[in-house]
Amino acid sequence: MAHSKSAKKRVRQNEEQRLRNRHHRSRLRTAIKQLRAAVAAGDKDTSQEQLPRTIALLDRMAGRRVIHRNAAARTKSRLSRLVAKN
Repeated sequence: MAHSKSAKKRVRQNEEQRLRNRHHRSRLRTAIKQLRAAVAAGDKDTSQEQLPRTIALLDRMAGRRVIHRNAAARTKSRLSRLVAKN
C-alpha cells in the first residue's frame, strides 16, 4: 500500500491510465476483428472501406503507446496483405 501523498496519487493515475488503455485496446481489437470477418465473408467493399479506418486507429494507438509501434506496423502489414489477397 502506498504511504506518501505522491505515491497515492501515482496509484490513482496508474489506475485511470490502465482503464483508458483497456478501452482503447478493446476498441482496436474490435476493429481488427470486424475487418478480418469482412475478409472472411468475402465482402470486398466493406473490407476496402474498413482498412484505412483500422490502419488509422492502429497508428493512433501506437502514438498513444497503447501498443508498440512495431506491433502496429506488423498488424497493418498483415491486414493490408489480407485485404489485397481477397
